[in-house]
Amino acid sequence: MSVRPTFTHPWDVSPAEAREIQRQLRERVLVQPLDQPPEVIAGIDVSVKGEQARAAIVLLSYPDLTPFHAITAEMPVSFPYVPGLLAFREGPVVLAALERLTERPDVLMFDAQGLAHPRRMGLATHLGVLLDIPAVGCAKSRLCGVYVEPDERKGSWTPLIDGDEVIGAVVRTRDTVRPVFVSIGHRVDLETAVALVLGCATKYRLPEPIRWAHQVAGGQPLPTARQPTLFDLS
Repeated sequence: MSVRPTFTHPWDVSPAEAREIQRQLRERVLVQPLDQPPEVIAGIDVSVKGEQARAAIVLLSYPDLTPFHAITAEMPVSFPYVPGLLAFREGPVVLAALERLTERPDVLMFDAQGLAHPRRMGLATHLGVLLDIPAVGCAKSRLCGVYVEPDERKGSWTPLIDGDEVIGAVVRTRDTVRPVFVSIGHRVDLETAVALVLGCATKYRLPEPIRWAHQVAGGQPLPTARQPTLFDLS
């Protein structure tokens, strides 16, 4: 079963046109609890080297967090690096990888921002809306907003605030380790997004779906030694 967008838009656009697309997509974001607990979570990460992008998708069963399938896709990067427009640079290769999945995940977990974005349209939100699948952003750094440092204990979190709006959460996934920045992608609420990230956090800073996707994007195999399937779309 491939995973395809329910609708799409042009990708070969100018930065000004890209920002207008983001503003239009913002109206489609749904903030709501999950209908039911997930059974399969997809971790998603993209590695860009030079002008070539590689997207990695790793499926894990939940809540036991066993990785059981990985797939990657590669293609040239055609959109320039512009802060706030990451989805136009990395989105096409992620969609190409998702189309080749044989199982539809219940939740997408991105190493990227969701609503914690100046126009509330990070990669997790952008692709979550296009695919209409629950999505969570879990980034290693802050793009915008202010916060108070959470307690040093795992599970502690504080709101990430931009103006008068809560746009995400600053979450401690491991004792005394730097927090991650969690935000709504699509079809989840913030409490659910935080709970999913913490539910996927073991002994590492990154939650397991993103940790595995990051490793596979960098060329490492899953622990079963099964090599991910690679599609080169150059």
